[in-house]
Amino acid sequence: MARIKLRKGMPSVALTKAEFTRRARERFFDPAFAHLKGEIDKIIETAWDGYREGRKAPLTKPAGPRYADPDYALSVDWSKARDSIAQAERRHKSRGDKSRILLINGSSRSDQTCPGEMSKTFRLVEMAQRVIEHERGFETELLDLSLLTSQYGRQILPCKSCVSTAMPLCHWPCSCYPNHSLGQVNDWMNEIYPMWAAAHGVMIVTPVNWYQAPSGLKSMIDRLVCADGGNPDPTSTGGKDPAKAKALEMKGWDYPRHLAGRAFAVVVHGDTAGTEVLRRILSDWLTDMGLIGAGHAAELDRYVGYYGPYATSHDALDADTPFQEEVRNAARALVAAVKLQQKGRMVAADAGLRDPRPK
Repeated sequence: MARIKLRKGMPSVALTKAEFTRRARERFFDPAFAHLKGEIDKIIETAWDGYREGRKAPLTKPAGPRYADPDYALSVDWSKARDSIAQAERRHKSRGDKSRILLINGSSRSDQTCPGEMSKTFRLVEMAQRVIEHERGFETELLDLSLLTSQYGRQILPCKSCVSTAMPLCHWPCSCYPNHSLGQVNDWMNEIYPMWAAAHGVMIVTPVNWYQAPSGLKSMIDRLVCADGGNPDPTSTGGKDPAKAKALEMKGWDYPRHLAGRAFAVVVHGDTAGTEVLRRILSDWLTDMGLIGAGHAAELDRYVGYYGPYATSHDALDADTPFQEEVRNAARALVAAVKLQQKGRMVAADAGLRDPRPK
C-alpha cells in the first residue's frame, strides 16, 4: 500500500510568552484578584511551561491488555470517560432497569441569566417529560443545553475535525479534550456521551435560530461524530498520529455505530421560517447514525406566534393547545417505539444490509 502524504502548510499558531501571559491574565480581570497578583504570576508561569512543553495529558497510565498497544501511556481523563460510557452501555442493555428517555432542551435561552425569561422549548420539554414519566417502567434524563449560557464552567468545545484526516483518528469517546496545555478543559461532552449511551430513546426539542440549530445543540452534534464510526482504541493510532490513522483506515475500517438502534423523536419550533429545514437536518443526522425514527408523529415542526411579537410568544404558546398536544404525542410515539424495540419488534428494515459506502 502506497504511503499517503500528510498535507501541511498552515501558519504557526504558537504564542509568545507575552501574548500567552496577556490572555491568561484576562481570566483574573476582576479587581478582587488584585491582592493575589503574586500567586497569579506563579500560576501563569506554570501554565506557560505546560503550554511550551505541550503537556496535553499530564496524567497517564499504561493502557493495559485490552488495547492494541498495552504499554501506551493512555490519558487518565480519557480512561475515565471511556469507563463512564461502558457503565452507561451496561445500563442500556440491562433488562432489570427502567427504559430511559434522554430529553434534550436545545434552546440557549434561560431565565437564570440574560435574557431573564425561560424558553418556550423548556416548557415543551416539561410537557414531554410528564407524559414519559407517567408511563410505568420509564424514566427520563434531562440534558438542558441552556446551561451552556447560564452556568459557570459549562462548555462544549469545538470539534477539531479529526475524521477528515482519517476516521480512526476520531476516538470514541473524543480524546481531543481535555488539552491541559492549551487550557481546553471543562468540556461537558465527557458527561454527555454516557447520557446518549444509556438511553433507549432520545427526544430533541429545539427552536430554530436563523435556519440552523442553536449553537449549543450544533456543538453537541459535531462532537457526537465519534459515536458514528469512532475508534474505541486510541493506542491503535499512537494517540493522535495522523499517519498511523491513515494507514489503519486504508487497511479497512468497519465504522462502528456506537449509538445505533436507539429510537428518536424530534420537535422543532420557530416564529417565522426554517423549522422544516432544521427538522429534516436533525432527522437525517440521527438516521445516519443508525437511530430509528419513532414515526410521523415523532418528527414535528411547527410555528408558534407566526410573525407575532416576541414579547407575547409565551402567550402564543399558551393559546396553541393543538401544538402542545402534538408534542405530547411525539413523546407517546417515542415511548411506544421503545416498547416495541425492547420486544424485538422495532428493527430498521435495512438493518441486515451491507453498506457499500460506509461513512
